[in-house]
Amino acid sequence: MSNYPIDDQVFGLNEEQRQLRETVSKISQRELAPFASEIDKMNGWDKLRDFWTILGQNGLLGITVPTEYGGSDLGYMEHVIVMEELSPACGAIALSYGAHSNLCVNQIRRHGSNEQKSKYLPPLCSGEWIGALAMSEHGAGSDIVSMKLTARKTGDGKYFLLNGSKMWITNGPDADVLVVYAKTNPEKHQHGISAFIIQRDFPGFSTVENVLGIEDKGVYVLMSGLDSERLVLSAGPLGLMQSACDVAFEYAHSRMAFSSPIGTFQLMQGKLADMYVRLNACRAYLYTIARNATDKTLTAKDSAGVILYLAENATQTCLDAIQVLGGNGYINDYSTGRLLRDAKLYEIGAGTSEVRRLVIGRALNKEYIK
Repeated sequence: MSNYPIDDQVFGLNEEQRQLRETVSKISQRELAPFASEIDKMNGWDKLRDFWTILGQNGLLGITVPTEYGGSDLGYMEHVIVMEELSPACGAIALSYGAHSNLCVNQIRRHGSNEQKSKYLPPLCSGEWIGALAMSEHGAGSDIVSMKLTARKTGDGKYFLLNGSKMWITNGPDADVLVVYAKTNPEKHQHGISAFIIQRDFPGFSTVENVLGIEDKGVYVLMSGLDSERLVLSAGPLGLMQSACDVAFEYAHSRMAFSSPIGTFQLMQGKLADMYVRLNACRAYLYTIARNATDKTLTAKDSAGVILYLAENATQTCLDAIQVLGGNGYINDYSTGRLLRDAKLYEIGAGTSEVRRLVIGRALNKEYIK
């Protein structure tokens, strides 16, 4: 839990959701937070699979997956809570969790056949396997439908041969299973994309049975996944904001200047007040969208809006925290610099802030221009 207490009753969490927050917080603070600085410096963690097993044992890796496939059969609100509570401990591993549980597991849950779900979801939910999404390429980021990776059927029609490369694959070095997007019909542009479930030990090709959804209809899998991705990942910047506030509030009331804690100075109080209001406005916005979200009701406008608002406010809150700490906020002895870098990523990944504004603007135009 945060150093500054969160009144979950104010934000409408029920008893089960409050218990979930407490459970995840205890796990993350005990098993993850002590290693955050090391993970940041080394750009890796040799205890990742051990931590994944712990998450699996507590039912956190398949939050939205039905129990018959090893999941917890909960909703996006619970998914958001887990993501939020992992992020203050270590933003990097929290993002790994989001990539696994939403970008991979949730996509298989939504679009997989019964056979695919039975094969892949149980080990992904238990923590035996780590999941990932491979979508971005060197020349295809925001313009993702311009991807160059191709998937050609072999002569016997039993396999697809994948040829090309992907980048920015969260969990890429560790993943056992990846959801991969490729062009199966390049001349059809966005209508010729297919999604595949790829195992690490596949020798460059995938069986026809590993197509996720319908062949050449992968863009619909992709776009539907973006909405839930943006919603769940919005909890990342929220957790980072909470951590930045925790550090700044504590520091402001222990750091002395002119014989008084700097938190007693009016200008500093104004900055802390802005951080507090920003944090709670973001939490209220996210919880409202998440509480009412289902696969059928979540809209592109709302999902783009919530991650746009939270990501930009998280960056500003982390900048404010650095300012509160002064020189100490800039060096690596405190977590504020790492928090800022982690927060800024959310203005880029899952669609840049510019793309999010475009999505929202187009949706508004569509509502008014018939």
